[in-house]
Amino acid sequence: MYESYYGLSEKPFNITPDTDFYFQSVTHQNALNVLLVAIKSGDGFIKLTGEVGTGKTLLCRKLLDLLDDHYCTIYIPNPYMSCDLLLRAVVEEMGLSGGLQGDNYLSCINEKLIENAQNNIQTIILLDEAQSLPVESLEAIRLLSNLETEKKKLIQIVLFGQPELDIKLQQNSIRQLQQRISHSCQISGLSVEALSHYIQHRLISAGYHGPQLFNDGAIKYLFKCTQGVPRLINLLCNKAMMLAYASGDFSISRQHIKMAFQDHQNKTGVPGWKLWFATILMTLSGILVMSQLGNNAL
Repeated sequence: MYESYYGLSEKPFNITPDTDFYFQSVTHQNALNVLLVAIKSGDGFIKLTGEVGTGKTLLCRKLLDLLDDHYCTIYIPNPYMSCDLLLRAVVEEMGLSGGLQGDNYLSCINEKLIENAQNNIQTIILLDEAQSLPVESLEAIRLLSNLETEKKKLIQIVLFGQPELDIKLQQNSIRQLQQRISHSCQISGLSVEALSHYIQHRLISAGYHGPQLFNDGAIKYLFKCTQGVPRLINLLCNKAMMLAYASGDFSISRQHIKMAFQDHQNKTGVPGWKLWFATILMTLSGILVMSQLGNNAL
């Protein structure tokens, strides 16, 4: 759509967690440092929490990228499943399905963990959206953490979740798990200063070379609308760039952000007329370009 208009190689504000766009803010880098230190120290349970849209999944994938061949990583993106299904998912991620005999999940996993330890390979399970784990599945995770030698744990478990995870862990039935969490960290939204750097970072990562695209008024209003939450920032920036392109503007102003926010707030699901007009205009532009190419070919 607007990529060629701004000289971009790709869209800069997609909401998918792409590590190529990872932004090293203070809050995210501090959390990543805590995770790396905790993993290297061999501690059993590690927990990271943050509100919806603050970048937990992206941080999880960045962590995966940083762990080399000395680590065996098992990533479970959606652990909302029963105890048996969760253990089966771990077995499958470890490539052990062929060694299963009935429901001997723990013994099968334990054998692999011992083998990894003998080869100096550290095994780590990363559970995203951990607040959705049923209590019985959290208990299964605790049982996994019991697998150890006389000197060290055979497995480490990293929980990524929304603040509701902290509430769930306070339940009396799983208090043993709460006691085993050796490191805990939290991420929050970006400051207004970090937000400005975040936008510039994503634009450059998408191939932008040019003057400041979002003016100061746009940045301040964007922070007011999003409170620095990266997912909301991406949504509004993408809509604002569509609106600017459709109206023939280049710089993104406060008014573009305001219209994008109004459209985002529309609870009916019907896009605001400005964004609707932008979409129609871009579609017609594409048709005209294709028609012109066809005429040239003739």
